[in-house]
Amino acid sequence: MNIVIIGLSITSSWGNGHATTYRGLVRELNKVGHNVLFLERDVAWYAGNRDLPNPQFCKTELYVSLEDLENRFTEHVREADMVIVGSYVPDGVQVGKWVIKTAKGIKAFYDIDTPVTLAKLERQDYEYLNPTLIPQYDLYLSFTGGPTLDLLEQKYGSPMARPLYCAVDQELYFPEYQETVWDLGYLGTYSEDRQPPLEKLMLDAARQWDRGRFVVVGPQYPKEIQWPANTAYSEHLPPLEHRRFYNSQRYTLNVTRADMVKAGYSPSVRLFEAAACGTPIISDYWDGLETIFELDKEILVAKSAKDTLCYLREMCKSQRKSIGELARQKVLSKHTAAHRAQELESYAHELMTINNDSLSTADGEGTAVKSFIS
Repeated sequence: MNIVIIGLSITSSWGNGHATTYRGLVRELNKVGHNVLFLERDVAWYAGNRDLPNPQFCKTELYVSLEDLENRFTEHVREADMVIVGSYVPDGVQVGKWVIKTAKGIKAFYDIDTPVTLAKLERQDYEYLNPTLIPQYDLYLSFTGGPTLDLLEQKYGSPMARPLYCAVDQELYFPEYQETVWDLGYLGTYSEDRQPPLEKLMLDAARQWDRGRFVVVGPQYPKEIQWPANTAYSEHLPPLEHRRFYNSQRYTLNVTRADMVKAGYSPSVRLFEAAACGTPIISDYWDGLETIFELDKEILVAKSAKDTLCYLREMCKSQRKSIGELARQKVLSKHTAAHRAQELESYAHELMTINNDSLSTADGEGTAVKSFIS
């Protein structure tokens, strides 16, 4: 099968979680014989921070404008078995219209930011997607499951909305011995709505426990933030260093953006990465968390600095290790990039079954879908 993905970035993980998601998914698609062309807008903020400029598991091309994209890749899009447009792609509405008009195969939208996207649509902020495009995509792949999928189909008219959660690359994330440096760590780009829970669950805990060792890693944090004396801060950590980072912590913290808390069923890739390393997770709560991990057995939920400190100071080592190991087993059984590649194939099969007549009309004899699932 030939797949074209037009995504935010696969070459640079700087300030985004898209790159690691695409890397894992595309690598697994390549493993089972599919050919992927990844098209990425060449933008200044990624140009100087390409930690994987030439992925070996796909062909990657940079384009400089919508005109450049159309001039160089119309034939690729037209003849592809599947074309996927990702969220936050620059000029995403125009790109989507072009793909829908041009592509003969399956046309899908991959929303790695579903709650944020829906909040933007409610505000009539059509940065990369507008409501009229949603019914025209054959498939809406969503980072959010649960009731949001019904909303996409019933309110916005998606013919088929399915979850395609983030996943872990098990070749990169696994337990390994590292000296324990931190009692609690957090990895994530700054966002205004995520800062209050970070303050409440981690930084307040740090201020109340002088002997504790804490660390925050991520870009875009305002310079005026007053970090506690026992809290280290680093602006960026390349993905290849994430495994070492997680394995250097007794616990890791997960906090969730407000739109994702409101929607629920929106697991962060950091959850899966930390769990794959066997590092026990302390997290805020959102609806659907228990469908990913069993509470108190595979993940710990904190509502305050007091809860955080209780875990850090009172939980015995054997219980802590058990929580980390059970979460690791859960992730490896359900949430690897290989699982997501299989799910994508199953959705193509489902799409063919449900809508075979219309696909056959659009594709002559339905060869794109047949080749996808054969």
